[in-house]
Amino acid sequence: METKQPLKESSTNQVNETSDEDEWSLDNFEIGRPLGKGKFGNVYLAREIKSKFIIALKVLFKSQLQKCHMEHQLRREIEIQSHLRHPNVLRMYGYFYDETRIYLILEFAANGEMYKFLKRQPHGRFSEPQTANYMAQLADALMYCHAQKVIHRDIKPENLLLGIHGEIKIADFGWSVHAPSSRRTTMCGTLDYLAPEMVEGRSHDEHVDLWTLGILCYEFLVGSPPFEEEKQDLTYRRICKVDIRFPAHLSVGAKDLIAKLLRPKAEDRIPLKKLLEHPWIVMHLTEEVRSRLPSFQKVKSEKA
Repeated sequence: METKQPLKESSTNQVNETSDEDEWSLDNFEIGRPLGKGKFGNVYLAREIKSKFIIALKVLFKSQLQKCHMEHQLRREIEIQSHLRHPNVLRMYGYFYDETRIYLILEFAANGEMYKFLKRQPHGRFSEPQTANYMAQLADALMYCHAQKVIHRDIKPENLLLGIHGEIKIADFGWSVHAPSSRRTTMCGTLDYLAPEMVEGRSHDEHVDLWTLGILCYEFLVGSPPFEEEKQDLTYRRICKVDIRFPAHLSVGAKDLIAKLLRPKAEDRIPLKKLLEHPWIVMHLTEEVRSRLPSFQKVKSEKA
């Protein structure tokens, strides 16, 4: 990293503003319990001493990043996530570093990891109303990201957190890209969630995020991804054929939405705006979730 990044948040419930001359360091924070472990470091609960504001501090080891040639990817992740402002996207307030580590100052998601929460559910899956409300939040967040020309490319339970009200937070932008006009060709993301265009080595765009939403919706409702197989080549084959097998307990509405997201041709996938209008989503969407979604608030203000 070439320069330190000061935080620019100042209000009664946010981290105090800091000037360029008074940059962040570990001395500005009280470090609490560990929140999680990752490949390149750990995440800790922390509190900014001056404002008493609670954050999550992600500590990454430079040596591990260099060993895996991930420095460029981290720069891109910081650049993208620090500029995003949406209630269902985890805020990155800033970063700083010392000789051996890089520290990311992140929003604290009080209800923890979505993957663990999913696994704790009866039969390891969510109900249809729960899933529909999560899907609406993710669709709204991705509409915002795509408007900023950001493609996420790796939506999955492991990359999602839950906020204080149980709201979903997209938390990991490691495979994200800012692509104002170009189509991408890099194969990235998680095997079970790869879209056919990625598996087949074709170029891709923001429509890959629609595919991953379909995979996620299925996993939330069933407990495992739809194309999961022991051998990778079998998974690849099922993805390319879009070989979906729906269990009996899924409703017609849930199956319809998943099928409309998991279309082999990217341009045939249901747009995010239409997803929010899908009867299965509308039927289950709670007023509490609706009231927090920016797209619904925008429509409300336009009608007023």
